[in-house]
Formats: sequence, C-alpha cells, structure tokens
Amino acid sequence: MRYISTRGGGEPLNFMDTILTGLARDGGLFLPESIPDVRPRLAAWSTLGYCDLAFEIMRLFADDIPESALRALVAKSYSAFRTPEVTPVVPVGSVHVLELFHGPTLAFKDVALQFLGNLFEYVLAETGGEMNIVAATSGDTGSAAIAGVRGRERIRIFVMHPHGRVSPVQERQMTSVLDANVRNLAVEGTFDDCQNIVKALFGDLAFRDACKLGAVNSINWARVLAQVVYYFYAAFRVQTATGAKRVRFAVPTGNFGDIFAGYVAYRMGLPIDKLVLATNENDILARYFNTGVYSIGQVTATLSPSMDIQVASNFERYLYYLAGEDAAKLKQWMTGFKASGSLTTPGARHACFASGRGDTEATLATIREYWTRYRYLLDPHSAVGVAVASQHLDASAPMICLATAHPAKFGDAILRATGEDLAHHPILDALRGLPTRMDIVPADAATVADIVRKAVAASK
Repeated sequence: MRYISTRGGGEPLNFMDTILTGLARDGGLFLPESIPDVRPRLAAWSTLGYCDLAFEIMRLFADDIPESALRALVAKSYSAFRTPEVTPVVPVGSVHVLELFHGPTLAFKDVALQFLGNLFEYVLAETGGEMNIVAATSGDTGSAAIAGVRGRERIRIFVMHPHGRVSPVQERQMTSVLDANVRNLAVEGTFDDCQNIVKALFGDLAFRDACKLGAVNSINWARVLAQVVYYFYAAFRVQTATGAKRVRFAVPTGNFGDIFAGYVAYRMGLPIDKLVLATNENDILARYFNTGVYSIGQVTATLSPSMDIQVASNFERYLYYLAGEDAAKLKQWMTGFKASGSLTTPGARHACFASGRGDTEATLATIREYWTRYRYLLDPHSAVGVAVASQHLDASAPMICLATAHPAKFGDAILRATGEDLAHHPILDALRGLPTRMDIVPADAATVADIVRKAVAASK
C-alpha cells in the first residue's frame, strides 16, 4: 500500500515513511492510493475479538511491517486498556453507546495514540532515527499523546493547548507528567492558533528536517487507521445483537478525524446507513453538510471544549474525495479557503452524512435525561452526539453513539446538569495536588520553534 498527498506533490510513500512524515511536504494530508473493498471478508471478521480485528484491518494498510511485528504492536497497544473488549458497546435507551474511554487517559484518543506511540518506537528502532513531536490539543489529544510516548527513547514531545480553554482535569492530565521528554506549552489563544502553529512549523521544511519533526495529531494517517477499527467492531456487535443489516453512527465532531475514520470504514464496505455529524455551537461542519458552505466563524467556549474548533484539519481528506480525487482541484479549493475563510463546493455532498447541532442547553438536558432515566452518565461531548442522534433515529438502522471521554473529565458540566457530584474516577482523583509543569507562550510559531530548537540542541 502506498500513500499520496491530497495536494498531489511528492512521490508516493510506504506506510512507515508516511507515519514518520506526518504532514505531506506540500502541505497536504496523506491518503492511501486506494481503499480496499472488504465486503467479502465481513462475515469472517464479524466474530473476531478486538485485537484480531485490528490486525486484519491494519495489515491491509501497513503491508511494509512484518505481520508478526504488527500483531505484537496491536497486542501491546491494547493491553493498556481496562477491558478486554477495548471499546465495548452498551445499549442505553434507544441507542447503543460505543465506549471509547477505557484507555490510560479515559478518552477515545487513547485508541489511536497507544498504537501510534508503539508504532513510532518500532519504526525509529528499525531506522535508528529520532523524533520531536509537535502537537496541538483542544483537550484530550495532548494527554493521550503524552501517555503514548512519555519516557520513550528517541522521542521528545511538545504539546500546545489553548491556555485556560481546556478543562482543569484535562490540563492536569498533561501538566502533571514530568518526564524529561515531555514539554507542555499553554498558548495564549485558541485551539485553531495551536493548530496553525503546527502547520507553520511543518511548512518550514528546513526547520522540519533539522529538528526531525513528527506528528501525532489526526493529520497522521495512523491515527485515522486505528480509529477505523472500532467502527467495524461496534457495527458487528450491534448487528449480532439486533439482526440489523445496516447501522448508523453519531459522532461528536470538532476536527473531523473521528468521523472521517467512519467514512473510510464506509468506503471499505462496512454497511453504514448514516454518519451523523454532531457539533456544538462551533458548528462550521454541521452548517457545511446542511448548506454546502464551509465558512469560518468565531470560536465559542462551550461545555465540550475538545470540539471548540473552527478549521477542521481532516476535512481536507473528505474534500479530496468530494473533488473526485482530483488533487489540483482540491489544492485550488484549499488555496481559496485560506485566502477568504470560506469555501462552497459544487455538486452534492455525500448522502451517507447527516448533521446537526447540540448546543449547551441540549447538552445539559441530554446528560440530565440519560442519568435520570437510565442511570447512565454521559460526558458533554458524548451528550452532544446523543442529542443530535435523537434527531436521526431509524428503526431499521440501529444508532451507535460514540462516547468519546469519561464523564469524570468534566465534573463541572456533570454537576451543572444533574445537581450531583457524580463525575469521579480514581485515575483522575489521584491527580489532585500533584506537581505540574508548563510554559505559557504567545500564539507565535517562531516562539514555539525556538523552544523546540533549543531542546534539540541541548540533547546533543
């Protein structure tokens, strides 16, 4: 399997080189040259456990890694989860909740970043190289990435989060990690500012090469690949339980990475009836799928801070397919969007998508309803997805709602919704009072570049 840039530059790369490169050198995102049709394999795959299923799917995309090594990477990555199912599916009321928060940091990002951390370590050991990861987080990516690479040889990580715009628990999960290879940077700005700094540093090819930059944000194809697996796993479990031929997924969405993984599963042949995209007040993506206009607005702080995003990095991957896999057309679209902050795509948007918005009122009401009626506690991001899912229920296609974080990460929102102090987890409670370390920095790429450069120089 070879990988190409959405913008058409450079030569195709194999899987390992794609993962190490992260963002294509022309500024595009990597995608496989073709997506395999797995419909003939679905019946055989439907009874597999999580790790065996992950291996079967990943081997199609990572064929330059020996199968024995890939099996070992998968097994090691998911041994860190607190349930053998890794991502269990729980029926709650009229939906099925796909619980993605059983990893080390209690967020869905663990599913991909435990794998990516082990993958980086394997590839760097094979090549004798080293890596300096520069990452942006709106909340959960940072702690999951840190958990995936802390203490590892050959890897340093610099994580930027928007100062004061992540939950206190999310901040402590990152800043209480004091390993020498971890640096937390609190950026005086929004997540979009953090993301723009990452793109600027990767766009400076001389700096990128000199500092051996690596990416753990969902611009890295391995992130998407790892997330594809749980769409298959959940669909198989719900189909077996209900006898349904097709399923729907509701996905709380900020950066379009998680739902894009579902779109890849759809293109592979998984019988998905609808991918329901759910946003909070930062609804640029919901507006696009309703109107065809992708237009930047102001970032609004909400109860679901990991979704407080305007420019969704992974959306370019979807637009590439909407453009008929025409890299020149996609590049023209992205150039126009960068200049104007708005993009109107010609032609129909894909029929497998539906969308909606779950604002603060709907989020709180959904948390309250699911606790009162079912004694099931949703975090605010998952509640956005469930709220929008309720607008798109169909008896012939069961709805699977992605629960992306443990509610204990958002205690204030749970208290506000229920009036009770319910949101606790031993892992998070143990963070209280721990020493923390972070640097507050301006939203300036040159400042962050200087921090990385000095750290690299000091290590030599």
